[in-house]
Amino acid sequence: MRLRLHTAGESHGPAIVAWLDGLPAGLQIDRAALGRDLARRQRGYGRGGRQKIERDEAEILSGLRGGKTLGSPLAIVVANRDHASWVESMHPWDPPLPGREDRITRPRPGHADLAGALKYGTHDVRDVLERASARSTAARVAAGAICKQLLAAFNLRVVGHVLSIGDVTSDPPRLDLDALADAAEASDVRCADAEAGARMCAAIDAARRRGDSLGGVVEVMATGVPPGLGSTADWDLRMDGRLAQAVMSIQAVKGVEIGAGFASARTPGSQVHDPIHRAEGRFVRPTNHAGGVEGGMTNGEAVIVRAAMKPIPTLARPLASVDLVSKEAFDAAKERTDSCAVPACAVVAEAAVAFVLCDAFLDKFGGDAMPETVRNYQGFMRQLEEY
Repeated sequence: MRLRLHTAGESHGPAIVAWLDGLPAGLQIDRAALGRDLARRQRGYGRGGRQKIERDEAEILSGLRGGKTLGSPLAIVVANRDHASWVESMHPWDPPLPGREDRITRPRPGHADLAGALKYGTHDVRDVLERASARSTAARVAAGAICKQLLAAFNLRVVGHVLSIGDVTSDPPRLDLDALADAAEASDVRCADAEAGARMCAAIDAARRRGDSLGGVVEVMATGVPPGLGSTADWDLRMDGRLAQAVMSIQAVKGVEIGAGFASARTPGSQVHDPIHRAEGRFVRPTNHAGGVEGGMTNGEAVIVRAAMKPIPTLARPLASVDLVSKEAFDAAKERTDSCAVPACAVVAEAAVAFVLCDAFLDKFGGDAMPETVRNYQGFMRQLEEY
């Protein structure tokens, strides 16, 4: 793998940090586009009070000069404004003052609380939940925004949108990717089907009144992807595996499919595999059940990835739990929570897919600087035309 991404930071710590290494020198970074993606992650019907506090902005501390990458690691910092209210509880050296411990001993069902407490031998699940929080996805979205800008330089576009929330499913209109993106961005729930989007908002309202939460399904589409990204040679280089791992690693995602996915297991092969035609000097397929990936490699069609996100586990009406210290039965602890974070998940999944595609793109076309990457890419595209 060419690109490396490490993230750091706690939900109520001073900042969330991304360290992105492996980009070629000379990539022009659009600061406004980076900010827009961070703002998109914060929006969405059903989000909680934290989003009213934070105003995510990315500060790049290294690897950039005059708006262009240097080929050295990018250090990206997104400050946590809410940290000001948690300084005593989250100080890296000083213990909290008496009465400000903010200790949590009642793990929430469905969260990392109990498993993490058992793993690290702590009775205070705040030590676990601070890093397990989806607040860390701000770093992944920032890095993904950079990756999307590199891909866009080669006419690759990555767009995420919502297909369903709870039991409300959409029937997105057949639009080109730009129109689909515009329709999704105009929706409070990032759904291109306006009628279904209104019903999704109503379902979120109903869940909020019950003190409950809702999950859903998001889809990420990438167009302009050349064939041959990924590899069939080694299991850990297969494109479908890399995409699935990246998307499944997003908090609360419990299922990932590419193309027809699980439906292909119930369908005869004659209706699953995409016929190959030749038209206008290139290989084309009238269908895309494979989701743009065959044999661990992209095949030149649009890459389509879907993710199933479970409902947020922090509930306004908590489920039963057990206190880790007293071992007595109690209701789980409550933190600030969203009723639904599916629209935000679409943005995070978009960033995850963009990172994997960018990594695979640089695997294939390499280059220490953008002009070299451009030459390598153009040479391959000419090879395809002559094939």
